[in-house]
Amino acid sequence: MDETEFWELIDSARREADGDPDEQADLLVERLTRLDPEAVRDFARHFESRYNRACQWDLWAAAWILLDGASDDVFDAFRCWLIGQGREVFEGAAHDADALAELLEDFDQELDGDGEELGFAADEAYEQLTGVPLPGLELPEAPAEPEGVPLDLEDPAAVTERLPRLWERFRGE
Repeated sequence: MDETEFWELIDSARREADGDPDEQADLLVERLTRLDPEAVRDFARHFESRYNRACQWDLWAAAWILLDGASDDVFDAFRCWLIGQGREVFEGAAHDADALAELLEDFDQELDGDGEELGFAADEAYEQLTGVPLPGLELPEAPAEPEGVPLDLEDPAAVTERLPRLWERFRGE
């Protein structure tokens, strides 16, 4: 599975799920189980690579703004959700987190931002296909700390300065 096929699976499942990340995850599992186990491993590699790439201070600040706070676990689920938004949103945000102000049509804290189940879709599909857990993916080690310039996420002035457009759109009064 190449990168284009990966994003096509993400995008088609998101569209069919009307943006519901849990439904999107269910659809991904269903679609992945139609593939061979190696293709599922490829999907998992693509997903994990992007998940690791999204481990950035600026994206954590974006999650903090959008979700009105974000612990480690919440940020993990946010990164999965961000991948689930598709190539354009993900790549735009990975390049410039503040661009989420323009890339997101809307954001509902009750429905959006938590894509934890998306992160398990390949694992579930692989186990359904083979009866065994998904083996290791031989990827570079995940970053121990977010990439980029550290930021005090509990300092609204620092977060606003780092992501002014996102703050203005989603938190501005």
